This record gives sequence, structure tokens and C-alpha cells, in this order.
Amino acid sequence: MQERDLFFVVPTYRLRDVGETIEHYDEHFWRNGHSVRIIVFDDSSPANQEKYYPQLEQTRTHSPVYYVGPREKEQFLAHLNSRLRDKRLEGLVKNLFRPSYGGNRNYTLMYTLGGLMVSADDDMRPYTLMEDSPESLAADEICRGKLLKSGRNGYTRKSFDILTSFLDVLGKPAGLVPENYERGELLIDTSMDLETNATKGLIRENSLLLQRGLVDDRAVVKMAQTFRSGTNDIDAIDYVEMFLDDEQQTNLEDLNDVYVLVNFRPVLTKKNWRMDCGVAGYDNTFGLPPFFPTRLRFEDYIYRLWVQQDGLLAAHVDSAQNHTKSNYMRNPPAAEIFNEELANLLKRKIKSSISRLDELTIAFDYEGEVTAQDAQEILDKIVSLYRRALEASETVGNPARAEALRLFAANLEKVFYGFEPDFFQQNLLRIVDDVIAVIKGSIELWPTLVEICYFHKNRRGLPQIRVQNQKK
Repeated sequence: MQERDLFFVVPTYRLRDVGETIEHYDEHFWRNGHSVRIIVFDDSSPANQEKYYPQLEQTRTHSPVYYVGPREKEQFLAHLNSRLRDKRLEGLVKNLFRPSYGGNRNYTLMYTLGGLMVSADDDMRPYTLMEDSPESLAADEICRGKLLKSGRNGYTRKSFDILTSFLDVLGKPAGLVPENYERGELLIDTSMDLETNATKGLIRENSLLLQRGLVDDRAVVKMAQTFRSGTNDIDAIDYVEMFLDDEQQTNLEDLNDVYVLVNFRPVLTKKNWRMDCGVAGYDNTFGLPPFFPTRLRFEDYIYRLWVQQDGLLAAHVDSAQNHTKSNYMRNPPAAEIFNEELANLLKRKIKSSISRLDELTIAFDYEGEVTAQDAQEILDKIVSLYRRALEASETVGNPARAEALRLFAANLEKVFYGFEPDFFQQNLLRIVDDVIAVIKGSIELWPTLVEICYFHKNRRGLPQIRVQNQKK
């Protein structure tokens, strides 16, 4: 099999912190015998770029580090628009790559065309937290983890060769994947709704269970991910539940619980409803579909739908990473909950109306309708949480904790439009209509942009600069 270029990318909007992430991963790769091209994709404003880029230059790495920031992105978009030669499409191009969860990731797809891409968020680290005495997994159990109080004994850091674990599977047919991989239809998380990944409530121990199914030896692994500790891939509302559950906690932003892995093993699946793009790798040899360009946190949902095509597989590889959950430049909990409730609504609507899946895109028939029942179901859930927070604030003895609970309840009421059903539905409809229009227009244009970038990248390369940092 022809060897393909390997890229390690870090999409970020927190340039202040990304240097530390780069140094951790570079050291990890070097200790495991890897030299890889590292690229930072920065969503910072020009002002923040000017302020914090010098910190990136102060890093020391073994591997070369490249940077794609506001200026490079502007040059990239100018090239696309010059090739399209249609002013009417410039808005769609801008939306596809606009600063957002999906927009920045779409740059990573274009810049790594023709190769293999491994991606890590800026608050990930190349080690995991494992229980000191791992327990054996059940027959169909792929992973087990539990929430523990941070700082207590019983778990330690462990490091795995992350790049090798991805190279074992990415772009390979199932018949060439190592024999220790389990195989099946999909994974079921005991703490999550299957198709939306919405939480079932605060659960302190969960497992990923394999639903058996035949896997064709000729099917190719197009995306993979490591397991994850620190925090599980959970909703913002779970962090609120942790706060309500811990009477000693006085700041909602603090994280007194840590997610520790008990044990895990690698697996191939035909579907992957547990896709975690923060710790993922992709076979981008011939291009991939775009991430949803949205400020809501469901940019990777397109991959959960797209990978269900015949001949495509997903993998959970034989390694794990740790999420440190940076609160720097993160939305307040009430705003995060609002975004996730909208995202869960859109996931259900899009999934139920899929009409086409192909090599580079998907198509769905949902046009953005939001019924009164849709809005009321969300409000009922949030009003219940609001009342619990207020009741807890009235009975707690700690004044700082009581004030934090009252502030959270007030923010929740404000973000959800005072819990007024008609007003909430009206605003929900407006937001959803905008999001769906952007997604639909963007994914229709995507294959044309992939073709433009594929040839230009091979001929001249795409705009990026070499970071003049120190060689370690």
C-alpha cells in the first residue's frame, strides 16, 4: 500500500494556550519515534493573533510546526472565490469556513487532502487516566469508565503510542487491521441516547457495549478515534448535575470530578454514534464530507451519518487521551445548555430526513420547521432544571454556593427567553432556519471546492507559514 502523508492538526480559537498543547504532543511523538508535520489552525481575531502568536514562536519542538491564521485563511478564501468566479457563491464559501466549531475544522480537511489526518483539540493531552487495578471487560464490553473525585488515589497517568494506533487502521480494509480488534455494528453507551448522544442524566459509571454484526473484510476504515479520560464526551447539563450533586462545590465552572478509564479494547464498527472529533483521525486520501459549519456543538454529526454507507468503517483504536476542559473563552453553562438543546433537536430532524449519502456529502429533506411541541419539550426539561437550582439555593448553607445557584438559574431563564413558549418557539424557529440554510447550501458546494483545493494543493500548496520556533 502506498505510503500517505501524515498530518497532526490542532484547530483552536485559544491561541494563548495552544503552545503548551503542541509541546506535549511533539514530545510524545518524538518519544515514540515519530516525525510528523504539525499544523495549528487558528480562529483567533487578528488582534488576538498579533497578541499571542509570539508565544507560539517561543515553543521548542522536534517536529516542524506550521500555522494557518487569519491572514492565511483570507488568502485561501480569495483563491477559492477567484476559481469559482461567481459572486453569488462567496457567501456560501465564507459560511463553510467561518469561525465556528465546523468552519475551522473544514480548513483542516482542505489542507490535509491526499493524506491521513490526526486531530486533537487544544485542551487534549497525549496521556490518559487509568484505574490502578484494571478490571476485565465483559464479553461485549469495549470500554468502561467512572467518575471519581479529582485528587483521590486509585488512578494514574498512562501513555500510549497514539500515532501508531491510528496508522494501524486509517485507510486500511478491515482484512488488514490487527487481529485484536473486535468487530460489530455499533457501540451503545449506557449513559447516552444512541442517536443524539444526549445524556440520560448524571451516571457515575458507564460502559460502551458492542452490538454484534458482520464486517466486510473489504470495507475501509475512514475515521477513527482514541478513547478519552478527564471528562467523558458529555453534555453541559451533566456538568450542572455534577455541581448539584456536590454540596462542597461553590463555583459552577470548577470540575471536582474526573473521568477515569477502567479498561478498554479496540473495535471496528459499521456505524459510530459516539464519534468524538476532539480525539479523531481521518483517511483524507480522496476527500471527506465537510463538518457542519455551525456555532452549535454538533459539527461532527455529519460523520455519524456519512460513515453508515456500505464499504466504510469507523474504529476505536488501542490508545486513549485526556481532556483537561479549559474554561478560557468558553460560553457560560446556561448558553452551552441552550446550544446543545438546539443541536439535539437538529440531530433528530436531520437524521430522520436523510435522502442521500455519497463520497463527499450528505443530503436531507428537513427544511427547518419547529413545532410548538418541539419547543415545549425543551422548555419542560429546562424549567425542571431551573426549579431544582432555585430549590437548592434556598436550602444550602454555603452563601457562595447559594449565590452560584441563583446566578445560574437567572442565566438559564434569560437564555431561554423567560420560558415564554411562544417567544421561545419564535426564536428557535429563526435560529434553526438560519442554521439549516447555511448547512444545506454549504454541503452542496463542497465537492467543487475539494476539487479546486486538491489540484492547487499538489501544484503550489495552500497558504501557511512555518513557525520560527526553536528546534528541540
